[in-house]
Amino acid sequence: MTARLPTFYLCHGGGPWPYMHQADRRRFEALAKSLEQIPAQLPVKPHAILVVSGHWEETDFAVMASPAPPMVYDYSGFPDYLYHIRYDAPGVPHLARRAQSLLEAAGLPTHLDAQRGFDHGTYSLLAVAYPEARVPVLQVSLQEGYDPAAHLQLGRALAPLRDEGILIIGSGMSYHNFHPVSPREDSAQFDSWLRQTLVDSPPPQRSQRLLEWAHAPAARAAHPREDHLIPLHAAVGAAEEDRAQIVYRQDDYLGCITLSSFRFGG
Repeated sequence: MTARLPTFYLCHGGGPWPYMHQADRRRFEALAKSLEQIPAQLPVKPHAILVVSGHWEETDFAVMASPAPPMVYDYSGFPDYLYHIRYDAPGVPHLARRAQSLLEAAGLPTHLDAQRGFDHGTYSLLAVAYPEARVPVLQVSLQEGYDPAAHLQLGRALAPLRDEGILIIGSGMSYHNFHPVSPREDSAQFDSWLRQTLVDSPPPQRSQRLLEWAHAPAARAAHPREDHLIPLHAAVGAAEEDRAQIVYRQDDYLGCITLSSFRFGG
């Protein structure tokens, strides 16, 4: 029997930062160290990695089905060399079909997408955690509208994969506002709420608090658009009864932002 893997909600940082020249990467050192430690936190090496990224949304829950996913350069304003980078992990069509069947069994709308490639919500994490790109990877999209209940249900539907050697990661940012007024105060307030919700609250209360996340202190200041928060709901849904731990916390990201990443179970 394969050991049950934990799930993660991870901050993926800004753009293609792991591929930047060393001088430009320096401000991401704390994030990089936390990602480098991910493999050591697992009981076994995963057979594959499933990422729910804040950079892909569809009208339903699309599942990446390409055997060799291309790259999606979903960022702007970077030097030209960062639009030629590669993360050549193989895709997993049979796992895509398995994930689709789990979503269908849960009554969730879904389809396979054989053209979709890796976005930077995936390769900015995995280029650090699994730089050799040998572990197969697929993504599952968010659903338009960002309904918290639907994304908790997404995680619940995918939960059996944890016992099949599949590592489930929700990839986003615990604070994601490009036009902040007071990022230090807002991010610290929302980060405190996240800790109280994920680490200090019992599982039923944790899920309920996530359904009502928009009422949290500084919620809309931290997430004017919740695309980078909602992957958390998938990670929690897939490990709803498991304890949470903080695996990365930084209160000076870019000099003024508090960020956290979490592990559930394990």
